[in-house]
Amino acid sequence: MTTSGLIVMASHPDLAGKTAVVTGGSRGIGAATAIALARNGVAVTVVGRDRSALDGVATAITDSGGQALAAVADCTSKADLDRVHAQVLDRFGGVDIVIAFAGGYGQPVPSAAETAEHWRQVVDSDLTATFLTISTFLPELTASRGTVVTMASSAGRQASRAAAAYAAAKAGVVGMSRHLANELAPLGIRVNCIAPATIENERLRRVMSDEQRDQLARTYPLARLGTPEDIAAATLFLASSASAWITGITLDITGGSVMP
Repeated sequence: MTTSGLIVMASHPDLAGKTAVVTGGSRGIGAATAIALARNGVAVTVVGRDRSALDGVATAITDSGGQALAAVADCTSKADLDRVHAQVLDRFGGVDIVIAFAGGYGQPVPSAAETAEHWRQVVDSDLTATFLTISTFLPELTASRGTVVTMASSAGRQASRAAAAYAAAKAGVVGMSRHLANELAPLGIRVNCIAPATIENERLRRVMSDEQRDQLARTYPLARLGTPEDIAAATLFLASSASAWITGITLDITGGSVMP
């Protein structure tokens, strides 16, 4: 199935019948990943803060014959996640896959202008939310010997123009994912991380002109920006049995701009 004109999304039959929770699922990467999972037969809970956007993703899934639950939550709130946890268990009975993609605030902020409030907001949104999401669903992941995919960024892999808080939070996601992969491997749980560079999404199209995006694309070795479908395809691979002997890695999806 061609999803973007640039890639062909592989199918993973082993995913059929499984259940997934996708945070940050209302738009962009999260929405594309939720839809791709559903097209592989996964019952998906889409989590985010925008009810209207979540309902749109869930409707797109159900209209195509899939199963979806839209759950409004702030993933920095344990109480919100506990409420989602109860909804998921009531609707689907368990969880096999956790896609912890909630986060943001990657806009440049000079460190001299950084405030304690903004620093904590970014770290909570990108790092704390990831940990809380995984810990909330850990009992179900243990029961299912499930998989986790987290969201870092190229800003957490090398110096960039992003805010220091964002770089630190995303580097923290990389380190935490590696730690959890090692800790949870004896339980049969795999944890891997994805670190994208610039993804052409709604926000980027809103803040940059076509010409600016074209200029930015030419700075990448592969001469294009990433798409949400690029990330969704990699996420499905890491969630499926195709990657059954892979855990603790960070996959740089950056058009060649990060070559560790």
